[in-house]
Amino acid sequence: QVQLVESGGGLVQAGGSLRLSCAASGRTVSSYTMGWFRQAPGKEREFVAAIRWSGSLKDYAHSVKGRFTISRNNAENTVYLQMNSQKPEDTAVYFCTARYRGEIITRSYDYWGQGTQVTVTS
Repeated sequence: QVQLVESGGGLVQAGGSLRLSCAASGRTVSSYTMGWFRQAPGKEREFVAAIRWSGSLKDYAHSVKGRFTISRNNAENTVYLQMNSQKPEDTAVYFCTARYRGEIITRSYDYWGQGTQVTVTS
């Protein structure tokens, strides 16, 4: 079992930055492909970014490419999502996810955090 706890959400103005953290416990994240999803009010949950369990391969949704960066610190068992140049349409609850040795293209994850709210004002 993997427990995931997100933090770092909050209120930011358009053009600003936030960094989300996802602290994992129960298993070391070095064997897990880690991802971030988000869900805006009235919309379906959507993929944001992922980082493969082995190596440095990353994947991003088109809407965030060039603005968001996913990274991991296996020693701290933590995954990050650096969000720059934020837009009001980035407003959503952001969820951290994990899949054991998942491929980078997977959108099916086994473990989910509770989510953290990000609100971007114009």
